[in-house]
Amino acid sequence: MKLGARPVRRLPPVLVVGLLALWLLLNRSLSAGHVALGLVVAVGVAWASSGLRPLQPRLRRAHFAGELLLRVLRDILRSNFNVARIVLGFRRDKELEAGFVQIPLVLKDPHGLAVLACIITATPGTVWVGHDVETSVLTLHVLDLEGRDALIAEVKGHYERLLREIFE
Repeated sequence: MKLGARPVRRLPPVLVVGLLALWLLLNRSLSAGHVALGLVVAVGVAWASSGLRPLQPRLRRAHFAGELLLRVLRDILRSNFNVARIVLGFRRDKELEAGFVQIPLVLKDPHGLAVLACIITATPGTVWVGHDVETSVLTLHVLDLEGRDALIAEVKGHYERLLREIFE
């Protein structure tokens, strides 16, 4: 990019479609006027906000996103069931051991790391505590450390591998 050159503003189609859908849901109407006005608002907001994001995501292999979504939904359902068993007291055979887990990551893309943070935080029983950029070590707090090695393998094998395919 030349010195003094203005960045190219691209309209992310997912953002435009999402804003249009939100507009139509809030207005509870699918009339042509609401669709047209919603499209104008969605394009305008997407265009105006594009300057706020200097680093644009670049999807290398977007077709892996479907596999990632299915895996995340499955893991969230499974984790909800496990956390409910713990909270409701159905798992009395073992002592609950909560704690921190450190996971070394290879993933460097900031968008991939942001998606990983959303996935981990959306999964009950795990919380993203921090990420050291220099050492690329992820710290998680886990409700039940019984499957520490399985959790590390799951984050690295399932999520990190797919996110690297998508973003790097």
